[in-house]
Amino acid sequence: MKLLLGSFLRAAAYSLHPKVVLLSLLPLLIGVVLALGLGWLYWEPAVAAVRATLEGWQLVDAGLKWVEALAGNSFRAVLAPLIVVGLAAPVIAVLSVLLVAWLMTPAIVNLVASRRFLGLERKRGAGLVGSLFTALGCALLALLALLISMPLWFIPPLVLVLPPLIWGWLNYRVMSYDVLAAHASADERRTLMRAHRLPLLSIGVFSGLLGAAPSLLWAASALTLVFAPLLVAVSVWLYTLVFGFSALWFAHYGLAALAALRSEAAAGSAMLARPARSARSATTGEVIDLAAPANLAALPPPSSPNHTA
Repeated sequence: MKLLLGSFLRAAAYSLHPKVVLLSLLPLLIGVVLALGLGWLYWEPAVAAVRATLEGWQLVDAGLKWVEALAGNSFRAVLAPLIVVGLAAPVIAVLSVLLVAWLMTPAIVNLVASRRFLGLERKRGAGLVGSLFTALGCALLALLALLISMPLWFIPPLVLVLPPLIWGWLNYRVMSYDVLAAHASADERRTLMRAHRLPLLSIGVFSGLLGAAPSLLWAASALTLVFAPLLVAVSVWLYTLVFGFSALWFAHYGLAALAALRSEAAAGSAMLARPARSARSATTGEVIDLAAPANLAALPPPSSPNHTA
């Protein structure tokens, strides 16, 4: 718990470092360009497809007519864009995690290592290809989990719990791998991720809960759809800040845990290598020197008690 809290405080302090602030600009720029570009190309076709799907389901159409009788005729026009935004928000969150992992995390790990763990050996247990495949595989699993759990989002409490948990798991898997990729060997990384699974998962889930804040911007009012391009940029910026802080937290925790693991291993090896100088006989109580010369024949024979000079 002490390591978890200490890493959190250090990550909060490092978030204000000028280098970290500059590093966050590149994922932000790429994320905003991708989100706005995809929105420009596919917004209207996506809204039209959702509206046609809703109208094609007789049960849903009957429900919409009932809601329109209570809320007004504008509800049907607003529902389809809201559904598109709801489907796009998890994709933007996953995209932000990947951009931060690829563009920010290596530099953040180098920053933390140079300031706190300068003597920590880099064993390079994972490379760029392994990191890429791990991130893409976990991202696909996260998107699949989001898709499967989507019907449960219509239950008000679960919509605030399930997506953050899935983003937290994704954050935990990707960030834990990346922050240890350069310094830990493959065995050390697996050992640390197994021994510290609960604290690392807690960091990921906490970051996922923080990452749910940008989604609340869209839920504020239907009028937010008018400012959709601006809110997309703000959402990507908030996601970048949250997951950048998460990368700092994982880096401080992971490198500190790795340094402790190596210190324990070195202490154990030194204890095993220390020669035993003497031992006491269990039967006679006589002290036997275990480091005595191996060539006992070279020693002078003991004098006999009956020997007379």
